[in-house]
Amino acid sequence: MSGRALHCARRGAGPALMLLHGFTGSSRSMDGLSQALASDYETLAPDLPGHGRSTGHAVNGCYAFEECLADLAATLDASGHERAHWLGYSMGARLALGFAVRYPARVASLVLLGARAGIADDGEREARRRADATLARRIETEGVESFVDEWMAQPLFASQQRLGAGFLERMRRERLQNQASELAASLRGCGPGAQPPLFADLSNVRVPVLLMAGALDVQFVDTARDLARRLPSGEICVIEGAGHAAHLEEPDAFVSAVHAFLRRVGTT
Repeated sequence: MSGRALHCARRGAGPALMLLHGFTGSSRSMDGLSQALASDYETLAPDLPGHGRSTGHAVNGCYAFEECLADLAATLDASGHERAHWLGYSMGARLALGFAVRYPARVASLVLLGARAGIADDGEREARRRADATLARRIETEGVESFVDEWMAQPLFASQQRLGAGFLERMRRERLQNQASELAASLRGCGPGAQPPLFADLSNVRVPVLLMAGALDVQFVDTARDLARRLPSGEICVIEGAGHAAHLEEPDAFVSAVHAFLRRVGTT
């Protein structure tokens, strides 16, 4: 499958480090990480399909998971790098893990924050797919602003309230740059219900994997522990005082852990 190179923000020089944002974000969501890590790496922060400036290519109103992986391969090709270290958050973490399964030779290591390998149970996965499809229709009907306000009010993001009104407004403005039809297409194809389960392939992911979660994000701490048991070279890092978006909530601790991991596993 051939993909399309995504719009990608590049910074620094050295071994490639791909930074993949979460749902409703964009390459700008990873600016803090890019600035912190560009002294040692060339950071590549794409707008994932349906986000930012990577839009207009949905097929039948859907950005399919496997097609998104092909787009990431094309983006890596366009950067001139054969392989990269991959750091993904939430949806970006699911895509990074999927990329390691489908394109193992192009992955040097993985840092996964808020990752899932999919939904194993067929019935649960279908129920989530239907729920995501319903939400996609609501985004198209009610518009981005209404959806973003609802999205940011989820308990999953409650720990971000302590970062203050200015931070929350910046995040809101950033999310509002996205288009309703494009977010809906991303949700239909790359939502947890649409993602192919990767559990059977995890034993073949041989690169070092750092599984990260905020201590306040109890569900994803448990998920990280489960993934660590399934991956041959998986290890866990829990960031104290942080919730789901640990890279935003406790950036110094997050970057310190990433730096230490990448120094240990090598820079090539």
